[in-house]
Amino acid sequence: MIIGLDVGGTHADVVLLGDEGLVKENKVLTDPADLFQTVLSSLEEITAGIDPRNIQRLVLSTTLTTNAIAQGKIPPVGMIVSGGPGIDPEFYRTNPHYFPVSGSIDHRGREIAPVDEREIRSIAETLKQEGIRHVGVISKFSVRNPLHEIQICNVLTDTFERVFMGHQVSGSLNFSRRIATTYLNAAVCPIHRDFFQAVKLSLEKKGLQVPIHILKADGGTMNLESSMQFPGQTILSGPAASVMGSIAFSPSEAEAMSLDIGGTTTDMAVISNRVPLLHPIGIRLGGYRTLIRSLETRSIGIGGDSKVKVCNGTLEIGPEREGPAMAYGGAVPTPTDALFVLNRVKNGDREKAIRGIQVVADGLGVSLKDAADKVFDHACRRILAQARAMVDRINNRPVYTVQDIQEGSRVNPKVLLILGGPAPYFAAHIEKISDFNVQVVPRWQVANAIGAALARTTCEVTLFADTQLGIAMAPEEGFKEVVGPDFSDSDAVDTAYRLLGQKALQIGASTEDLQMEVIEKQQFNMVRGFLTTGKNIRIKAQVKPGLIQEYESVLTKLDNC
Repeated sequence: MIIGLDVGGTHADVVLLGDEGLVKENKVLTDPADLFQTVLSSLEEITAGIDPRNIQRLVLSTTLTTNAIAQGKIPPVGMIVSGGPGIDPEFYRTNPHYFPVSGSIDHRGREIAPVDEREIRSIAETLKQEGIRHVGVISKFSVRNPLHEIQICNVLTDTFERVFMGHQVSGSLNFSRRIATTYLNAAVCPIHRDFFQAVKLSLEKKGLQVPIHILKADGGTMNLESSMQFPGQTILSGPAASVMGSIAFSPSEAEAMSLDIGGTTTDMAVISNRVPLLHPIGIRLGGYRTLIRSLETRSIGIGGDSKVKVCNGTLEIGPEREGPAMAYGGAVPTPTDALFVLNRVKNGDREKAIRGIQVVADGLGVSLKDAADKVFDHACRRILAQARAMVDRINNRPVYTVQDIQEGSRVNPKVLLILGGPAPYFAAHIEKISDFNVQVVPRWQVANAIGAALARTTCEVTLFADTQLGIAMAPEEGFKEVVGPDFSDSDAVDTAYRLLGQKALQIGASTEDLQMEVIEKQQFNMVRGFLTTGKNIRIKAQVKPGLIQEYESVLTKLDNC
């Protein structure tokens, strides 16, 4: 059996899956002030009466790190940045405890100026006195040679709880994004560690000593131990769960969009031939542009519990959410209350919903029913407009799928896959007012948790080879070896695949799910005078996001529920 748990802004959805399909499902109200208790309550409910020995895996998706960044509630960390000649690292400052330092590595990985250890020790003393426990270290070309980052780390190791090095968090050269990526990994580390250690201990007390996996922003998973090394990869895992819950039901040879309509937000994504689109570079969150690999998703502040109001005769919905719908005890009218007025939902207090929508009707100068129609129609049209805007934005740049970069390709989804609590109600109206083929995902209320449960483990490897210098290296993996002048791009691919397979198994993958592919291949000759003196090769390979091998029989049974 597998447990899938997705903690959203309104509810935590949890499922227990077995060979027979969906065994149990549950929803727990999310307590933003105590997400740990939310998770614990969800797990206690779903495991009640279940023999712990029958549970093989637990996959968690949480908004914890995302919310901490978005709300500016991350602890202070230190950043030590070595740039060398070129743009001043000060231009990329991420936080107050940020120190540009001397030392330089060039683009070929050759040392130009050494690290000044006295300078590093002085900075370390300053950070220690200010109570800093986590530090990020970045050297501009450390993906070509991590020497300086390692030297700085060695000076800091005995002083700080954890030091993150830029060459380990990303193999890409983008200096500003690597700074931000390293910073966020260091900043969310204590939050991530405390939360998941508490979850692990609680499970052990219940006798659940099962592998714990964390859903990542790219729609894949990693085991708990590996997530401690790269906590930033858990950012934006919530929208990824929605996509993974949709892909099995999307067209096999066409594009579709998934829309997860929750209480607070609607999360949307594009799926091409059952392959989710990835962001071409990395997550942008809280003003930080990063290299954290992510599915191409968009969240908008409109959902079933969005606040409805009338301002100067104009109807407005969201982005605020001030609790549940009035039909469920809330204080302000919502689109869900409009559904109660229209008699489409009946498991709450319709009279309270009527009182809320009547205020809207009075503000618009229309009847109660017309007001309810307008509220729900406006919500659906807002979602549609944002979905079309997302497609337009994607089509204005190269489409990066988990298979390749398709220059000049355009996406044109004709199918909308709707999930989330109010999915059937929104789906019917969206299809009525659009030219989309709209489908409700099976088990729509908990499809995101199902997607988390069935997501396979993913990772990527970036390999760089310079045959003139005679080296092949993947600093992110701690790999370096001597190569000859005849080392080719096919040799580089073979090496990258070997490293990728080792990495995937280490972070929790099974051999059956190692669907590896090259997503970037570059090679150019280095010429001196009129002679070719060597080749510069760069390979990026990945285990592509998807569902674990066992998913087909489980999903078939879900589809028939």
